[in-house]
Amino acid sequence: METLLIIVHVVVCLFLIGIVLLQHGKGADIGATFGGSSQSLFGTEGPLPLLNKITTLSAVIFMVTSVALAYISSQNSTGSVMSGAVLEKPAVETTAEQEAQLAIPEGSETAPAAAEPQAAQPEQQGETPAQ
Repeated sequence: METLLIIVHVVVCLFLIGIVLLQHGKGADIGATFGGSSQSLFGTEGPLPLLNKITTLSAVIFMVTSVALAYISSQNSTGSVMSGAVLEKPAVETTAEQEAQLAIPEGSETAPAAAEPQAAQPEQQGETPAQ
């Protein structure tokens, strides 16, 4: 059903383009006044009433098929375009403070900032001035 509707839509679209290109513009009547043909094939008014009716009919068919295809595609969709997308977490740079927190065992109650100065104090106390 959907394939048939797409084929009809494309054919009507191409036909509509062709029928619009067959019509002449509003300024073409002035050129016909100075020696143009009489267009007796389509009658005295020319091809305008016939082409207008064909254009209107093909435009209505084009719009109906467009709405029908939009309705069918909205009913057939099961998810979003983004449903298969994978969210990547940005790489986080670890700071020295975060690394120190990772190094401390979970049962330890000392803070990483307090552990560093205590470790540095015995080294400073062990040094004696060289006088």
